[in-house]
Amino acid sequence: MIEKVNPGHPDKVADRIAGAIVDLAYEKSENPKVAVEVLLGHGNCHIIIETSEEFSGKEVDLIVKRIGGNLKLDLQVVKQDEHLSDNQVGLIRCGDNGIFKGVPLRRVDVKLSKIAREIYSKYPTDGKYVLDNKKLIICQSNASSEELRKTYKSAIINPLGEWTGGSSVDSGATNRKLGSDMALSVTGGGLHGKDLSKADVSVNIYAFLKAQKERKVIELSCAIGDETIDGKAYSEIVEIARKYIKKIGGFEKLAEWGLY
Repeated sequence: MIEKVNPGHPDKVADRIAGAIVDLAYEKSENPKVAVEVLLGHGNCHIIIETSEEFSGKEVDLIVKRIGGNLKLDLQVVKQDEHLSDNQVGLIRCGDNGIFKGVPLRRVDVKLSKIAREIYSKYPTDGKYVLDNKKLIICQSNASSEELRKTYKSAIINPLGEWTGGSSVDSGATNRKLGSDMALSVTGGGLHGKDLSKADVSVNIYAFLKAQKERKVIELSCAIGDETIDGKAYSEIVEIARKYIKKIGGFEKLAEWGLY
């Protein structure tokens, strides 16, 4: 069984805003330090940014309006803690503690991801989907249930009726849909709103990619300040993750669908 939510879900809107802010940080510096938390809903968007870079309210508000619509911005930008900042002086070291797991994707994961993207291409609004070997559940806002049944004949569709969705109905927060982003590779660390020095980003991506290549579960752990993980220099793991992020189009793109 697996759940997938689309980029219009309020939690994913929060992830996308956080990802776009990280993209902006990388426009300002090759190796910025940034951590972003977003909470939005019912006309408001609260953002806290801990960072080595400078952000203006105007440039952050443009991101919020582009992705989340007409939300009122409440923004706090603070400098990264000096001890965490010192950890990165001279070398690229692990930026946090963590236990990480990469798991090969199953057919059910790939199938639901395909279904979710198909539906979102026609209905680019809030939606979530669940699939096991016997049952498909589709909850899609601003969509005709009758039209959806023509394509997904055996699915359970909008069981409570047709609905509007979005951040006027539900709140959204960063890293609240990790099951959707990572399938069975879910760990304690969230993918979104952080720079590549954070293991939650780089080691999660590295473990996931290694699991797909080797077709087995990959389990790793690290601590703040580690210079090697899994026999690799942490800087090498960061570059693997950087290459992946560039390939898919940036941190905002990563936030849209996660790792699959």
